[in-house]
Amino acid sequence: MAPGPVTATTLDRVTAERVPPPVHLGFPRLRVASPGADRPDDARLVDSFGRVATDLRVSLTDRCNLRCTYCMPAEGLDWMPRGEMLSDAELARVIRIAVVLLGVTNVRFTGGEPTLRKGLEAIIAKTAALEPRPRISMTTNAIGLATRARHLKDAGLDRINVSLDTLVPDRFTALTRRDRLDDVLEGLAAARDAGLTPVKVNAVLVRGRNDDEAAQLLRYCLEHKYELRFIEQMPLDAQHGWNRADMVTAQEILTALRAEFDLTPSPVPRGAAPAERWQVNGGEGEVGVIASVTRPFCGDCDRTRLTADGQLRSCLFSQTETDLRAPMRGGAADEEIADLWRGAMWAKLAGHTINEAGFAQPLRPMSAIGG
Repeated sequence: MAPGPVTATTLDRVTAERVPPPVHLGFPRLRVASPGADRPDDARLVDSFGRVATDLRVSLTDRCNLRCTYCMPAEGLDWMPRGEMLSDAELARVIRIAVVLLGVTNVRFTGGEPTLRKGLEAIIAKTAALEPRPRISMTTNAIGLATRARHLKDAGLDRINVSLDTLVPDRFTALTRRDRLDDVLEGLAAARDAGLTPVKVNAVLVRGRNDDEAAQLLRYCLEHKYELRFIEQMPLDAQHGWNRADMVTAQEILTALRAEFDLTPSPVPRGAAPAERWQVNGGEGEVGVIASVTRPFCGDCDRTRLTADGQLRSCLFSQTETDLRAPMRGGAADEEIADLWRGAMWAKLAGHTINEAGFAQPLRPMSAIGG
């Protein structure tokens, strides 16, 4: 069953006929489907609130070669046994099902640190060979990227996101517990020179550690033609030590930037992008803020997630997962896998509930879920 458009006879009619009061979670306002609503006859990854998932985040490993203080303890974690991880062939199959049967148009490889996955270039090449070809990106810490950026581009990678929270060597070492800042900066430059553009830099400001660097990070990215994205620190650390009072908010970040730059809202529609974007100094560049906590954007979410061990997650903060690994290894056909996926996304909740009483942090940390 090939993906088809949502028409008045499918998803629009379903949601239009069953609309109690809307729920406000960021923007836009979500329409609420009645409990027990039947899923429309649509091959894509639709949910009962009218959203369609077209962006697949694929975690390739839970391992990482940094130990960022807001992510994991200094000693690391108990890594996923190799036999529990999807094989390269299994990964290729799941991605093909997502693209060919379910209408996914964007695939982003994440981790842990995805460059630690053996056969990364081959996995990217198989994804790039799909018809229709999805847009392919990767989120990385850029360690080792200086020697691999060209190979990744040749394999079919379109663009890259690099995590970089500070430009101060001592702070980088303190935040990541590794003295690798020069490697990250070299990797960034190599990605830009290889054409993995736009190169985006993801920065998390930590109160009392690097929260005075907003302007410095933006100046650096403007100078080197990178696109900077600040991300509010989220409750996804392995230690479950996240504290809202310690989080540097989007408003604080914007206030710090406006002290040195002229920011005007981007004229480009945001769509399902997680970042609110601003033009800098009348077009000198652009900066974005991903405010998952203080300005939720659940209403426009178009993402679906696959962990390295083959578990589907409809939300970064999901408390439940849908197992694809066992059915695949048990002989399930492609369409059976696709139907499991459709069912998981139809059951997606309205939002992540971080700002509601009783919110519970996911059992898995970010490194095991994938960014």
